[in-house]
Amino acid sequence: MEFLVEGFKALEWQHFVMWIIGALLIFLAIRFKMEPALLLPMGFGAILVNIPLSGAINQDGTPGFLEVLYNAGIKMGELMPLLLFIGIGAMMDFGPLLSNPKLFFFGGAAQIGIFLTIILAALCGFNLSDAISVGVIGTADGPTSIAVATMLNSTFIGAITVAAYSYMALVPIIQPAVIRLCTTKKERLIRMEYNPASVSRLTRILFPVIVTLVAGLVAPPSVGLVGCLMFGNLIRECGVLGSLTETASKVLSNLVTLLLGITVAFGMKGEQFLQWQTLLIMCLGLFAFVFDTMGGIFLAKFMNLFTKKKINPMVGAAGISAFPMSSRVVQKMGVKEDPSNHLLMHAAGANVAGQISSVIAGGVLITIAKMMLGA
Repeated sequence: MEFLVEGFKALEWQHFVMWIIGALLIFLAIRFKMEPALLLPMGFGAILVNIPLSGAINQDGTPGFLEVLYNAGIKMGELMPLLLFIGIGAMMDFGPLLSNPKLFFFGGAAQIGIFLTIILAALCGFNLSDAISVGVIGTADGPTSIAVATMLNSTFIGAITVAAYSYMALVPIIQPAVIRLCTTKKERLIRMEYNPASVSRLTRILFPVIVTLVAGLVAPPSVGLVGCLMFGNLIRECGVLGSLTETASKVLSNLVTLLLGITVAFGMKGEQFLQWQTLLIMCLGLFAFVFDTMGGIFLAKFMNLFTKKKINPMVGAAGISAFPMSSRVVQKMGVKEDPSNHLLMHAAGANVAGQISSVIAGGVLITIAKMMLGA
């Protein structure tokens, strides 16, 4: 009967700590509804992989189901992030962005934190692949963070994934604090009329195709992520695939999110996760997130020096990729300052621009990394 206590004999302190971390993620998902579709399976997965001799990892010398999912869905080709991007694309309406193209600039400016964080991470001792992977946390885009970390073979994919999705969940807490710090009440009261130019169906259909071509030529490694995002949007905008649009935006997106959450927990084994670098990655991720938000805000302030119609700097903060949480935060703050000032559509335009920009930025960084590493 000795085999019944083998698991107890193999227990180490790391297992207990990871059980607590897993339980904390589950608690945050249920009690505070913080990205529950992701944090709950991630927390449960962290418990599964930290049970000594866990059959979820290894079954009599053969890979357990979590390792199989990880190898097939993430390691071998980023399949799950790509499928998730199809669902995200099917949810997106690029109309507000197409009717006001200058919102594209906010999507670009809100990536500045990525590059600042890469420099800081390198100064902290991370190698180039890990520094870039850590910096991409600033995209506020979990699938992109996972894809870049996987393609660059980062040794900290578990910590990077937890940081990326944690800060996505904390958008309603972090962004308002940064916005208030960087803006005055007068700036937050700036009114922006929403009189969208008519966007033809042809334009909506051509847009995802053109974006894919441009992104592919500028940053070929981004084609997978950008292509899936734009393919999902093309399904939505073509007007002849209504049932598939609903399936992609709801069923597919929810199912892949659920599987992705429990699968990335494979990288949360205690001996790998409980390192001082994990805490540093969390701090660097917060730095990236904050400076991305500030990048969009200060671009709006700069543009206001030269434009007659002023831009509410809060809209610039929505240039990060956390869709649609960031645009909702801006709308809520705008209404709080002035109940008659609705910024949602402007913020949504900047938000989807951030989604596109973050994926392209990830592709550019992969290209740079491979060139510098001679891969």
